[in-house]
Order: sequence, then C-alpha cells, then structure tokens
Amino acid sequence: MTTALTIIALPYSPDPLATFAILRQRPGAVLLDSGRPKATTGRYDILSSDPIATLEILPNGQTVFESNTLILPAHFSSYSAQQQWLLEQLPRVGEQSDLPFLGGLIGYWSYDLGRQQAAIPSQHPVATQLPLARLGLFDWCITFDHATEQAWLIGSEHRCQQVIKWLNEPEAPAIPFQLTQPFQAELSQAAYTERFAAVQRYIRSGDCYQINLAQRFSARYQGDAWQAYLKLRQATPTPFSGFMAWKEGQAVLSLSPERFIQCRDGQVETRPIKGTRPRGRTPEEDRALADDLLSSTKDRAENVMIVDLLRNDLGRVCQPGSIRVPQLCQLESYPNVHHLVSVVQGQLAPQHSPLSLLTAAFPGGSITGAPKIRAMQIIDELEPCQRSVYCGSLGYIDVRGSMDTSIAIRTMVADAGTLHVWGGGGLVADSKAEEEYTETLDKIRHLIGALE
Repeated sequence: MTTALTIIALPYSPDPLATFAILRQRPGAVLLDSGRPKATTGRYDILSSDPIATLEILPNGQTVFESNTLILPAHFSSYSAQQQWLLEQLPRVGEQSDLPFLGGLIGYWSYDLGRQQAAIPSQHPVATQLPLARLGLFDWCITFDHATEQAWLIGSEHRCQQVIKWLNEPEAPAIPFQLTQPFQAELSQAAYTERFAAVQRYIRSGDCYQINLAQRFSARYQGDAWQAYLKLRQATPTPFSGFMAWKEGQAVLSLSPERFIQCRDGQVETRPIKGTRPRGRTPEEDRALADDLLSSTKDRAENVMIVDLLRNDLGRVCQPGSIRVPQLCQLESYPNVHHLVSVVQGQLAPQHSPLSLLTAAFPGGSITGAPKIRAMQIIDELEPCQRSVYCGSLGYIDVRGSMDTSIAIRTMVADAGTLHVWGGGGLVADSKAEEEYTETLDKIRHLIGALE
C-alpha cells in the first residue's frame, strides 16, 4: 500500500533553533541538528514531535510500548524485530523525493544495548535511568535543506494542518538553566592511570590491539535542558548534533562530530574518527597542532585499525567486493579539536536492510577498540559504570529504507537533575598515560566550560 504525502514549502532559515523552540515542549519532540550556520559540513536538519508510537527498551530488557492506535505483538523480543515491525506500520510512500526523511523512526540506541546484544553482562551499576533505546515512530517532519536553502513540512494533509497550527502558537517560556555544583570526575588521574596500565597489559598479552577507555564527569543542575543545549551548541556546533527530551527530566544533548552509518539507496557510508589534538590559541600554534596530528604514526595506526574493523563489520551485510576506503586519515577541524577522519563505503546486499546493517556494526568500532567483543569486555571491566547513551547512536530510519546515525560522543545525558558527560580515547601499545588522560579532557573541555 502506498500513500500520498503533502509536502509544503516553509520559509527557509539557516538555523533550525527558532522553529524547534516552538515545538520542543510537544510530546516526543526531537531535533536532528546539523549545527548550521556555524558548522558547515552537515546538510539537513530534521524536526518532529507527537509520534504515533514510542518504544523504550529498559535496562532489564523489558519493552515499554505506547500508542493510541498501534499494538506491539508480545512475541517480538529482539529490538531489531521491534523496529522492523514499527516501520511496517507506516504505509509505503510512493514519493520519490530526495528529502532524507519521509516518516519512520527517530531516536537513540545506547551503547549498553549493544553490550547486551553482544551478550556481555555488566559488572557495574547503571550511570543513568534512561532506557537502553528510545524510538519514536513519526509520520511527519520539518526538514531544512542547507544545500538548496529550502525548508519543507512533510506529512499527511491532516498532520500538516496540525503542525501549521502548532507553529503559530507562542513559544513556551524557558526555565533558566544553571549548574548547582561543578562537574566532578568519576576517576582521579591516578585511577585513570591504573586503568591505562591494565589496558597496556592486555595489549602486550595479545588480548587486543586498541581499547577506547573513557571517564565520566557529572554535575547537578536546575532548569531547562534545552537552555543547556543552546549553550553547548553555541560553544561547539557540530554536524551530527541532536536534542531529545521527555518525561521525568530525562534528555540527550549530543554535539557529535562523527557519523556512524548512513545508508541511502543501498549505498553505505561510515566516517570513523581516530586521532585528536586541541585547537591552538594562535593560528601558528593551531597549524602546528594540526601538522603534529597529521604526522603522528600512532594516531594513524589507531585510525587504520578501526577502518579495518569497520570494513569487516560492513562486509557482513554488504555485497562482496563492494567495500572501499575513499578517504583515509584526513584532517577535519572543529571549534575545539582537530580530528583524523576516514570514510568506509559499501553496497548493502539485497537480502539485508538498514536495520540488519545497524545490528551488524553496532556499537561503532571507533569507540570500542579492536577486536570489538574483547575490547567491550575490557571496557566493562575497567570503566566504573555503564556508558548509557554515550558511544551509542542517535539518528533516523526512514520508511523507504534510508538511515543516518551518529556516534554519540561529545554527548551529555540529563537524568533526575544530574548532567553526565564522558571523555575517552583510543589506547594502543605506544600510548602515553598523561597524554591520553589530557585527551579525555580536551574532548569535553568546551562542553563543560560552556555550562560553567
């Protein structure tokens, strides 16, 4: 069954925030944000609210499904099957639009969902009470296309009429945001160094080649998490950002620079980041730091190892011989850091869907290490709490089979009046403890500074 969509042109804006500010207090509001106009590499912003169904997977594995019109069969236990079933509830669209999202799923999949999927039980307490995954089934959206400088409202005629009415309502007043205590590290530098030494022992013994070791920082706050997101976005706009907030003071504030997996018309792309330097205080210092990163054999080795891991992950669901690496260890610069970024591409095999692609590659190798399963086991042993949304993924899966997702780094999680943020980095045989500890701070310094 196909259905016609109404696509209405809206006034274009280079920044989606004013539009989302009106919608953000509606049920299930979501923003997938390219960071424009300051960030320049992202193309689309996608905004929506009022999903026709929501699906949450709790830490105990229980599924919570809410809908006024749809029923989830009880025998659907795997999260991939649940997502597939939800997608089938939207009629197939006949629209051949180039727009990225014409209805489907928007939400997040946490790192801990991937850990459970890999049958790695955790030895440590949960960091937050957020679900392992939270997905909405959306039958409308507003999309800003920054390449063509156009904006569109997409949905059924009835939905579009509803949204236009919502957009003419006044913006709800925001409760000012402020921290009520400074961010505190979960690990001291000495405790981090002990864990660094344990990783080095595992590498020397041949257990692994690389481990992504992270630490968590937490602070109490009061006020509106949206106001915090605005401060973070102003300080460090990035092309794969996102904001999601819902009941009980829970929210995800992601300023990620890293794409996980994009799939469109069967073409698959992932963009792993490995290798980081801070930005310099002067143009000369900044250039020197960038050159140091480009010439670093250690950082290049980290990146290449993850590229090989991702080639293997994609090869499980892509057509044989289609995997290629058109970009290897290229410099990309952001407001607070320089990164080395590679690109891995492939052609999805006809028998596989974007959902099976996500399952095959999740969680991303750039934030686990290699080999992946052993790296995840070591991460759980050494990090003192579970990772929650951090190092999971935000994104969408469109009803036509398109998908785009981020790696949830540079991501804050709000839960019950506390903000959590993680900083991490890949450790290899010639890593140095003090440098790696400093890198975990460099990656989140601008985020914490923006709120303090």
